[in-house]
Amino acid sequence: MPWLYLLVALAALVGAFNTTSVALLMVCLLAAAAALLAWVMGLLAQRVGSRSRDEAAMIDPVELHRLREQAEARRLAAAAESGLGATGTGTQAEPRR
Repeated sequence: MPWLYLLVALAALVGAFNTTSVALLMVCLLAAAAALLAWVMGLLAQRVGSRSRDEAAMIDPVELHRLREQAEARRLAAAAESGLGATGTGTQAEPRR
């Protein structure tokens, strides 16, 4: 689809070169500039779209919350198993002076 904008821009430039009317020249030049801008934006949109991630592969918030809870439960179980306590850091707080 972006290539059609390029063809429209070229046709507008041909029309601008072949006219003797100043008003028609300005309209053709504005149309050519707009079509060139649309062509560039279309190419950029295709490039961004081709590099974007698939939305179906993303995790929804409910599943993410469930996975975080499972990871936290595993971390706490591992900390309790190794005898580090509930914090899981293995360090003791220093007394205040």
